[in-house]
Amino acid sequence: MTDWRHYLGAHQAAFVEELKDFLRIPSISADPAHLPDVDRAAEWVASRLRAAGLGHVDVLRAGRYPMVYGDWLGAPGQPTVLIYGHFDVQPVDPIEAWVDPPFSPVIRDGRIYARGASDDKGNMLAPILALEALLSTRGHLPVNVKVLFEGQEEILSPDLPEFVAFHRDRLACDMAISADGWQWSETEADLRVGLRGLCSLEVVARGPTTDLHAGLYGGAVANPIQGLVALLASVRDASGRITIPGFYDDVRAISEDERQQLAAIPFDEPRYRSAVGVNALAGEAGYTTRERIGMRPTFEINGISGGYTGPGVKTIIPASARAVITCRLVPDQTPETVALAVKKHLESQPLAGIEISVKILPNAARPYLIPMDHPANRAARDVLVEIYGREPYYTRSGGSIPILDLFRQELGAYTVIFGFGLPDENFHAPNEFLRLHNFRRGQEAYVRLIDRIAQFSSADVGGKT
Repeated sequence: MTDWRHYLGAHQAAFVEELKDFLRIPSISADPAHLPDVDRAAEWVASRLRAAGLGHVDVLRAGRYPMVYGDWLGAPGQPTVLIYGHFDVQPVDPIEAWVDPPFSPVIRDGRIYARGASDDKGNMLAPILALEALLSTRGHLPVNVKVLFEGQEEILSPDLPEFVAFHRDRLACDMAISADGWQWSETEADLRVGLRGLCSLEVVARGPTTDLHAGLYGGAVANPIQGLVALLASVRDASGRITIPGFYDDVRAISEDERQQLAAIPFDEPRYRSAVGVNALAGEAGYTTRERIGMRPTFEINGISGGYTGPGVKTIIPASARAVITCRLVPDQTPETVALAVKKHLESQPLAGIEISVKILPNAARPYLIPMDHPANRAARDVLVEIYGREPYYTRSGGSIPILDLFRQELGAYTVIFGFGLPDENFHAPNEFLRLHNFRRGQEAYVRLIDRIAQFSSADVGGKT
């Protein structure tokens, strides 16, 4: 076969079977019991890269977690592209909500259901198959390609900064492409130009040395749960603005052009509310919902624990209470600065009879923003127009992909987000799925993108290699 389209079409049934094999591996990075499965997924990826025709394939380590590297460097003078994705997956809880076992892939109505189908195994397999199609039909690639697939993205890649810094020369590239992403709909493309960053903290409120009888001590001894709830509630004012001193100091103002870009994206508020099951939306006053999600920082209480939570009633004043907090960050905030501001503020509030301690957690990510006119962005835009027949929406994600700004810092390379899942595919939720039509579409899109990047010089796209 001399045409990559014919190659992809002829092998599509085999590719789907391979995806099933990949999805059967329960590579849950958050659960230490599944670390052997994360390693097994890494070996599967390494084997698949070798079969695709890449060389120098290695399973490397970032802390306890595996990373898979491979390359094809036979295009001297051409740009070097680094393709990124991840093979770890989220936990499956609540297991009872799954129609089928989460690691037993099932195909129904053109969709493959399994944990990791959309986030990110199906999407990260697509560029591997695109590279294979090009190497099998042409015998070479039009650009130099490196791939890096990780096994700890779902726990916010805590070991990646040290790993990328150590392997800076090996990973050197002119631009990167992230297969961890999605499109707007079946008929509308999404070119995601920014993501929020993240910092995480644990807050503990301590009162008496042990749980106390609420009848004997109630009214005389402060309740740590009540104190913690009051403290956290005070962090936001009635307008939705966060009251922590210094929290907004580095926040970049939203320009009129950026407001217009977001305003051009369709937004059906009743449908949005219905999808998440709420009767009203809330947030910082003076900003639209899309601006709040993509371009404003947040302070979220992810969970509170303490006291008795079993059946019936246990009349106690608990000895302690705990909360986990995450803040989503926007340019030009940094996790270190914001986390310190939050810690200082919470620990400085007077609570009689209660001691507050705050621990900054290692889960962190810097916000990411690629220049709109970056050549790699223009190449991705052109490919999306070819495939969808219309201009993509230029969006900002409320989520985080830690490695993207890390590539910018350590490698001097911007990353184009180029995945082909859809937002309704239940990633991080029960019954995750991927549309097989988009699995095939992603393969074609990657071939087109690689061909289009070959039209640029190394200096055009970054000039770092």
